[in-house]
Amino acid sequence: MEKPTAGEKRVKHYSSAQSILLVGDGDFSFSLALATAFGSGANLVATSLDTYGALKIKYHHAESNIMELKRLGARVLHGVDVKTMRLHTDLKNRRFDRVVFNFPHAGFRGREYEVHMINSHRELVSSFFSNARHLLGRHGEVHVSHKTGHPYDSWDLGGLASESSLLLIEKVGFHKEDYPGYHQKKGDGVNCNKPFKLDPCCTFNKYVRYIPPSVLCKGMDGHFCVAKTEVLNPGSVSRCNPEQPSLLLQ
Repeated sequence: MEKPTAGEKRVKHYSSAQSILLVGDGDFSFSLALATAFGSGANLVATSLDTYGALKIKYHHAESNIMELKRLGARVLHGVDVKTMRLHTDLKNRRFDRVVFNFPHAGFRGREYEVHMINSHRELVSSFFSNARHLLGRHGEVHVSHKTGHPYDSWDLGGLASESSLLLIEKVGFHKEDYPGYHQKKGDGVNCNKPFKLDPCCTFNKYVRYIPPSVLCKGMDGHFCVAKTEVLNPGSVSRCNPEQPSLLLQ
């Protein structure tokens, strides 16, 4: 990770210097966690599919979170559908360093292991990827937090991403405590304001669109890899060590 520039603040994978689009943030608590840590939301665009009125009914703290986000300078948009967001009036001409979707979910219409539910989730994520890629800056990244294990592995996020020319370059654990103030919500049904369980197997997945062939190589395991995540930063291309396992392109 690069050293922060003067005045720049960092929280895990995010920097106050980055333009960040956040979608599907429930009660907007993740967006607010970043803005609070940065001391500013000037580079944040926080969105919801729900209208402002619906949010106030669904989430106890949505209204206060949104008010604080605006006070910190964040742009807040409602009625933003991830399936069509690249055409949204306020987004279509913008490009972002990070596009973030934490724990995408198509709603509770059955058991998570049922085929129609898995297909609904896959359709949602696939549409998100196909839209997000058009909103990325040249060195931008798409971030998705997701549960792993059965039945969540059946979503095959890596495969869905590849269909939109996005490449998985990093997968690490997602830890809620890294983002003080973040409260994950079910977001649907009568229990929409209640939290869902974050298992130890939750992961944070990082995808990129543009990977020049010069930064690809093979590790000792025979898989193609990206040398380091720093290759995404202009002028800092690194080579991977063929003697060591590297980040798999899945």
